[in-house]
Amino acid sequence: MNMENWKADHYGCKGLRMQDLEELERLKNSFLGVDNQALIKTFGRPDRVELVDKSQTFFFYFLEPSNACEGVEIEKEPLRVLFRLNAISKVSEVTITTLNP
Repeated sequence: MNMENWKADHYGCKGLRMQDLEELERLKNSFLGVDNQALIKTFGRPDRVELVDKSQTFFFYFLEPSNACEGVEIEKEPLRVLFRLNAISKVSEVTITTLNP
């Protein structure tokens, strides 16, 4: 994966992250058990963070342009990778999806 492109493509606005979709699909389970700091070091700051309760956090990285991109009209939910982090900030699930958790 081209991590320089990934980190430069905030909210998926440039479409660079989509180029790594197949590779991400192949590697996604290798991130299970990784802590949040290692995730941020690898992928950069998440595009969105949701705290579900005290025991779960979701990190979202958009693969397709999101509504945060200037001049982009969103017709459907953009594709994103979701990292579910447990109470001790370790990745417990990695999903590539268009739906909110």
